[in-house]
Formats: sequence, C-alpha cells, structure tokens
Amino acid sequence: MANYITVSALNNYLKRKFEADVHLGHVYLKGEISNSKMHTRGHLYFSIKDETSVISAVMFSTHASTLNFEPKDGTKVFVEGKVTVYEGSGKYQIVVTKMQPDGIGELYIAYEKLKAQLEKEGLFKKELKKPIPKYPKKIGIVTAPTGAAIRDILSTIKRRFPIAETILFPALVQGETAKNSIVENIKKAENYDLDVLIVGRGGGSIEDLWAFNEEIVARAIFACPIPVISAVGHEVDFTIADFVADLRAPTPTGAAELAVPNMVDVFRLLENYKIRMQTGMTNRLAFLKKRLDTLANSYTLKNPSVFYEAKEQKLSILMDKLSTITLNRLELYRKRLETLTSAYVLKNPLSFYEKDGEKINLLKTKLISSISVYTNKKGQTYELLLNKLDLLNPLNILKKGYSVVSKDDKIIKESTSLKKGDKINIKLSIGEVNARVEDIKEN
Repeated sequence: MANYITVSALNNYLKRKFEADVHLGHVYLKGEISNSKMHTRGHLYFSIKDETSVISAVMFSTHASTLNFEPKDGTKVFVEGKVTVYEGSGKYQIVVTKMQPDGIGELYIAYEKLKAQLEKEGLFKKELKKPIPKYPKKIGIVTAPTGAAIRDILSTIKRRFPIAETILFPALVQGETAKNSIVENIKKAENYDLDVLIVGRGGGSIEDLWAFNEEIVARAIFACPIPVISAVGHEVDFTIADFVADLRAPTPTGAAELAVPNMVDVFRLLENYKIRMQTGMTNRLAFLKKRLDTLANSYTLKNPSVFYEAKEQKLSILMDKLSTITLNRLELYRKRLETLTSAYVLKNPLSFYEKDGEKINLLKTKLISSISVYTNKKGQTYELLLNKLDLLNPLNILKKGYSVVSKDDKIIKESTSLKKGDKINIKLSIGEVNARVEDIKEN
C-alpha cells in the first residue's frame, strides 16, 4: 500500500527544504510593489513584480516600522530577505527585512518627507516671511562663482539698478559637500549688513539641485535675519529652499528682477512725485494766499480798537460782580461769627457739661446692668447646649468598650465592605490602632 502523507507534512517538508537552502536564506530583489496592504498589527503584506513574474512578500512590523517612506503600489524598490514557504497555504513568499526606494523615487520620497516635516514645524508660514526691501543698497549672492547663474544675476542688477552694491559669496552648489558650503556662506553673509540675499543656482536634474533640498540648507535660510530670495533651477523646478525662503524666484534672472527695481520705473515714479509735489505746493500757496486776503480784509483787523474796547467793557463788568459777591460773602460770615460768640453754650460751657454728665452716668449704670443680665443669660444657654452636645457625642460610647473601624477614612458598617488583606484603622476611647484583615466572618 502506498505511503500517503498529509498536506501539512508536505508543506512542512518544503518549508524546511527552503530554509536549508543557503541561496534562499538571503536574497536581494528589485521590482515594483503591488497589492500593498498594512495590517492592523503593523505587518505589511504586498507583492513584488517585474514585467513577467510576481512573488508574494511580507514585512513584519518589527522591520516595517523602520521604513522611512510609504510603500505604495507602483513604487519601485530594492528588498532584502529570505524565501520561505507559508505552511498554511503552501505558497512560497519572501520575508522582507529591508526595503528602500529605487533610484529617483528614493530622492522624491525623501523630498516629500522633509517637505511635510518642515511644513508641520511652520517653516513655510507666510506670516513669518520677511518683506523684500524696494530699494536695496547692498545685495548678497550665494551661488557658484562661475556659470550662467551669476552672470545673469549680475548683468540684470547692473542693467536695472546699477547703484546697488553686490557681494558674491562663492559656494559649491552641486555634490556631496555643497550643502555645507551653502550653509557656511549664508552665515557669512549675515555679517555684511545686507538688505537682501539671493541664494540659488542654474537648472539641472534633481540630483544636481539636491543640495537645495537638504534640511540644513532649509534651516539656515529660515534662520537668516536677511530677507532671502531663492533662485534654484528653472521655473518648473521646486526645491525645499523655495518654500522656506521669503520669496521664490523662477530663475536666477527672475531673482535679480525681484531683488531690485528698474531705474526707468524709479525715474518715472520720481517724475510723478515731482509733478504731484509742484501741484500740491501751488494749490497750498493759493489756499494760504486766499486765507491771508480774508484775514487782511476782516473788520477786526481793520478796527482793532473796537475789539479791545468790547473786551475791556466785559472785564469791568466781571470785576464789579466779583467785588459785590466778595463783600456779601464777608458780611454773611461776620453775622455768623457774632451769633456764635453770643451763644449761651459758648458763654456758659460748664453748665452744658454738668447737664449732660448726669445723663451719661445714668446711661452708664443702665448699660452695665444690661450687659450683666445678657451675659448671665447667654452663659446659661451655653451650659445647656454643651450638656446636650456631650450627650450626642458618638465618641462617648467608646468609653464603654466599643470601637470605630474605618478604611481609607470611611466608616465600615458591614463586613462585606472588607476583604482579606485590607488595611483598617480602629479608633478606641484612648488612641488608635492600625491593623490588617486576616479573616472575615459573616453572621
């Protein structure tokens, strides 16, 4: 009879065969993610496919939690892991331990991740952006000392606003050390009393422009006290520096145009101001001349004595009124003084004292008597209430041998309120005892 085995036994055999194969113990794959699904426990289930084949994959939460990007369908990735058999379904799969985006996708994911982080921190807020001065006297430029970018910036500034002074802070704008060079020159520029600072370079691939997507460059631009205009790449290129800067220019030439006004426009504006000032002064002089003519022809100015005489007459009337009021008030006070000095009380002060002295002694005697009666009555009431209170005092019963049991400052009335091991407090007639419940008996 044939030796039949179970499906589980076969799957288990295949699993051990896969795990024993050194070539399957650590494999490196590249492909595209599909059917990606994150389990509630943090495990990531997905497939990896190429043009003709597909393999199931799982990345357990321990390793999935370390990913620095969101694995979405269509993302091209590099993965490391081991190939094994899942016994429950008999399907083979790769258990992924490491995964990273492939090529440009990796840079794009890093770009989006940093952009989201800095935006969350508030580095892109419009209300924090400094205004660019209209007429800068001194302009700093952080870029490569050679190339089209610096030539375009300098020629544009010279053409539009030649009176502005420009200072170049030569920096590396491409390569591994470019980010440090850009940051160093931004900090150096802070010591030159600049009105505005242009930071940027010419166009290129995402790798060429990557220095302006670095976090330290973004934070240096944000922390710079000088208004910063970013000028990175062409109009379609957007870097992290563009979002952090106080103003974003589409090109280096555009940055120069945003940094300085056009002298032609300035002269035209000055000419308009000149015309407006001349018109304003002419109108003002005409108004003041008309007002002066009105004053010169006024009745008061032609007859100043009439104005003085009217004021003099009014002053005389007021002085007469003041004199009359003063004399009347003095007479009133004089009469009141005579009345007071002739009063009986003032001439015989002792008689007034003797009369009221008798009343005071009588009132004093009555007050002492009333206080004594009131005090005795309240004392009796106090003794009566004290006796009643003593009778109602729950602690008096403790003197008969009873006690009060409490737990957590709450009185225990029933044994069901306690359990073995509870700490209790027993209050006696004299003193208290802290105890622990060893046994509970219910009646």
